[in-house]
Amino acid sequence: MAQNPTLDDAKRDAQKATNEAKRDLQDGASRVADDVRDTAKNLADNSGVERLKDRGAALAEDAKETGRQYVDRARETSQEYADKARIEAERLYEAGQQKAHEVAHYAEERYDEVSEMVRRNPAQALGIAAGVGFLVGLLMSRR
Repeated sequence: MAQNPTLDDAKRDAQKATNEAKRDLQDGASRVADDVRDTAKNLADNSGVERLKDRGAALAEDAKETGRQYVDRARETSQEYADKARIEAERLYEAGQQKAHEVAHYAEERYDEVSEMVRRNPAQALGIAAGVGFLVGLLMSRR
């Protein structure tokens, strides 16, 4: 059974956002690693301790801000997908309600037709019912 195109789009968008976040995190981790190497080198040289402290504080603040941005982006994306899913669920519910109403109406019409046919031809209806009952009995007894 084919999936709903809206859900497929949502899955693709989520995968794209995940891949983008992964790339951003890898780039950030690479930058942090480079900065740590530079910091270690500067510490080994035993110079610019105050500058290194300031640089470390700046790196920590950048990391916090980047984390906040990813959290905000994830919240927005998840809310967007939740809204899409809710709208799609409501649409499917309405379509199901409509189909159920149509089936009930169809069944009611067929019932009325059969009832009228039985009233017009009671002997024929009784014969058909007896024949069907006999066949069902035969089938059940063979089990």
